[in-house]
Amino acid sequence: MENLFFEQEELILPILAMETSASPEHNLMIDGSASPTLQIDPRRARFPCCIVWTPLPVISWLIPFIGHIGICREDGVILDFAGPNFVCVDNFAFGAATRYIQISKEKQCHSIPNPSVCQSEDQYRQDEPGRDIMTWDDALRKGTQEFQHRSYNILTCNCHSFVANNLNRLGFCSGGWNVVNLAALIFLKGKWVSTASMVRSFLPFLIAFGLGVAFAGSTFLTYLGFFTAFLVGWFLLGTYCFKSLIHL
Repeated sequence: MENLFFEQEELILPILAMETSASPEHNLMIDGSASPTLQIDPRRARFPCCIVWTPLPVISWLIPFIGHIGICREDGVILDFAGPNFVCVDNFAFGAATRYIQISKEKQCHSIPNPSVCQSEDQYRQDEPGRDIMTWDDALRKGTQEFQHRSYNILTCNCHSFVANNLNRLGFCSGGWNVVNLAALIFLKGKWVSTASMVRSFLPFLIAFGLGVAFAGSTFLTYLGFFTAFLVGWFLLGTYCFKSLIHL
């Protein structure tokens, strides 16, 4: 019996040694507490915690700074408000994203708790019991649920309204987002996905502009100016003067 005990002990000790010498990464993977850092992957249309933009047919051919916009989950899946009571998931309505802005949710989103400040989820809930947005995806889920009951109108409630609503919910840069400053943000600070994306965004405008000037001259420029002034003026007035016109 004594010999049997020592034989079993000799078998158990190496196993224990292997378990204690396992790498921390291995233990984290087993526990499920380690999550890989997701990277932007345009080929798979994955833009974690990003705002994404793509040109619209016809409208962007005439006014290249107007386009379709969406916001992405933490896993990079794109969400965009594309029609009445309809939010697209992982199917950007007007083609692949051409520009993007990645957001640092820990530094720029004040509605998401900072792990360095809150030691645990229980402590956070104890400090702010009424708060129900714990993650980036929580905010986007609530925004999606809200816009699934919204009517779509390109002039009053569109894709920019959806993204601005989510950014305000997240507290991105202290909030205050609307369709105008959001469009300016993506146009001025958005990064191009690739050179081909830049060509895809501006080439139709250059062709349309060249053909319009060649065949219609000043008449084309006049109508284009009126059309641009109407759209820009509408959104400026609806955002800053008659705030009930543009829904967020």
